Amino acid sequence: METKAIQIVARDGRQPAEADPFSSMLAPMRSVELFAGAGGLALGCELAGFQASRVVEWDRWACDTMRENGTAGYPLVKDWDVHEGDVRGLDWSDYSGKVDLVTGGPPCQPFSMGGKHGAANDHRDMFPATTEVIASLAPKAFIVENVKGLTRSAFQNYFTYIQLRLAMPELVASKNESWFDHLMRLQAEHTTAHYSGLRYNVVPTLVNAADYGVPQQRHRVFLIGFRSDMDAEWSFPESTHSKEALLHSQWVTGEYWDKHGVAKRNRPQSPDTKIVERLSGLAPELLAAPWRTVRDALVGLPEPTLQGSKIFPNHLRQEGAKQYPGHTGSPLDLPSKALKAGGHGVPGGENMILKVDGTVRYYTIREAARIQTFPDQYVLHGAWGEAMRQLGNAVPVLLAQKVAGSVRVAMELANVRAVLNTKSRGRRKTSAQ
Repeated sequence: METKAIQIVARDGRQPAEADPFSSMLAPMRSVELFAGAGGLALGCELAGFQASRVVEWDRWACDTMRENGTAGYPLVKDWDVHEGDVRGLDWSDYSGKVDLVTGGPPCQPFSMGGKHGAANDHRDMFPATTEVIASLAPKAFIVENVKGLTRSAFQNYFTYIQLRLAMPELVASKNESWFDHLMRLQAEHTTAHYSGLRYNVVPTLVNAADYGVPQQRHRVFLIGFRSDMDAEWSFPESTHSKEALLHSQWVTGEYWDKHGVAKRNRPQSPDTKIVERLSGLAPELLAAPWRTVRDALVGLPEPTLQGSKIFPNHLRQEGAKQYPGHTGSPLDLPSKALKAGGHGVPGGENMILKVDGTVRYYTIREAARIQTFPDQYVLHGAWGEAMRQLGNAVPVLLAQKVAGSVRVAMELANVRAVLNTKSRGRRKTSAQ
């Protein structure tokens, strides 16, 4: 439901001048999502208080996932305007100046560890298209997410190029200008005092999703930008969970096993004695929260069957899991390995559970959705391989919520500072008269 800004009106009907700046702060914050996939990043932004004006994705299966959840009345997505198509072919004129936040995860294959590493030479590189949309909309901030491979030394210059393009999105490449020549020109403009175009302060950060409560070791890079006229004073959220805390709860206090009711005979082998001794010397109150494990994520889900579940959608057993070198599962009592889309839609061994007895089975779609922190009633469209591809490409909803929440708080505080500065200037002007 759309909320409206609250306006303070005096008894005689006059609106106090002081109310105007603050009333705008109570208006809803609008966002646009690019390369939405199954909607993980967009869902997190909705939970953080943003309302999506437009959600764009080219893959029809992922669009069907979002549309079907909207039709079913799932509250976070029921009002989304899902557009199936290429972001480069859209008209953004109706949204210019009306969007607070642009978010998206451009296709990661050009930079993925499992891809061909083509970067700018890969036709799937959508960073140029991302910057063009930002230039058109001039949002107050943006959130761009991508794979850890983008930070590899082989891509160092291109990673710098991406950051500078995002920082000065209106400074586009000239006809026949190579990306490297464009980089040189961007560097020159970035260091001059004369550039007056749209500019963003960009902060890149590499994170592990497990450090933020996601039951998965998923390393991703975030590029967060605030428009230069925003006094944001933002920094990436501090991590809340740790591996040390998990090991402490497992092998020092035993709280983890007690919580799950796991008998000693059903526990994996404990780590090296020296590690346990070191952990024993740590004060529990000084530790972060424990990493969440696969076992933590799957609490409440029944063992899957070939008939599926009447309570949990997408919870159907998938046969055929096997182990071999390079195709191993995720241990039950650690965060999952990063879910992957896999080549040609076939997920790899990271999408399997490795049980304590050494047996493996594939995650069900619902279990993988839990690993990616999607809500239980959010249904993935398509067969197992297709749904797993959508999940393997997704941003964990919880991580997205924490990042977007921190951005929203920074934007709100920047609005407060702007109002206070305006009032302060007004008082100085009045006193001078």
